[in-house]
Amino acid sequence: MAQYFVGIDFGGTNTKLGLFDSDINLLKRSSIPTDIDLECDALVEAMGNAVKELVSDAEISMDDVKAVGLASPGPAQYKKGIIEAATNLPKLVNVPMRDMLSDAVGKPVVFENDANVACWGEFAIGAAKDAEDMVFFTLGTGIGGGIVNRGKLLEGSGDNAAELGHLIIYPGGRKCNCGQRGCVEAYASATNTAKRAAEAVEDGFPSTLKEVLDKNGEITCKDVFEHSANGDPLARETTEETARALAVLCVNMLHTTEPKQIVFAGGMIAAGDALLSRIKHYFNESIWHLRKETVEICFATLGEDAGIVGAAALAKFRTQ
Repeated sequence: MAQYFVGIDFGGTNTKLGLFDSDINLLKRSSIPTDIDLECDALVEAMGNAVKELVSDAEISMDDVKAVGLASPGPAQYKKGIIEAATNLPKLVNVPMRDMLSDAVGKPVVFENDANVACWGEFAIGAAKDAEDMVFFTLGTGIGGGIVNRGKLLEGSGDNAAELGHLIIYPGGRKCNCGQRGCVEAYASATNTAKRAAEAVEDGFPSTLKEVLDKNGEITCKDVFEHSANGDPLARETTEETARALAVLCVNMLHTTEPKQIVFAGGMIAAGDALLSRIKHYFNESIWHLRKETVEICFATLGEDAGIVGAAALAKFRTQ
């Protein structure tokens, strides 16, 4: 009998779904709006109906679906399947999401942190498919992380390991939204890369970015990298500091888990080689010289599908 898996990427704006065969080939995808005004019962019912509709549209029976993977933002008790809170979903407080969805679809549900799920997707069939040990970073509003060690996700005693964006790289440095000071996220996320540039412009440092700030009322990370490429000194220094901070993070992770690959994902990797080559430059400048390291630093390959791919792949792995 053929076996299929459904991957769900549960977000605050949209919930994306994908149907996969046993080799984690994507067969069909769909998406529904995440209605933040729904009570949790109605929200889970809508998600369950979307799963059934996706499977039906592919002319497959739910009897042939072995399991569903659900990627969710934290904080949560992942082993217990409970969402403790969700920033964009105020009605989801201490909700037994895994079991509720399992009841709705009549299938086992594997429930995991969204960054870990994206990490697993890259490990299973993406950039790190040939690695047994990897570290994953996603660069966006914040910095998310995931670690695969000896073929298993590193989860921690409370299910919240691999909060890699909150590793402190500059003690006493910039204040992070988490309350700590000096987190790599406070320097090198897309949001804080743009924020540091805007602060410098507001402090009077000359830059072509001032025109952007005056016109739009804000500076984006994309603006910073574009102006850096065009030779603006402030923008260039900002992007260099971002690359330097990410390189320090890579060095620390190399000495912690010794991965075969370090994979970067998220919107900021659209900067391409202007970012990746500089991370590698500062990494090579900073790393020890006692031995030649073979870790590969690269970009993710799954793009926006990482959540649904990883959720389905993890569902398969944990129900084998």
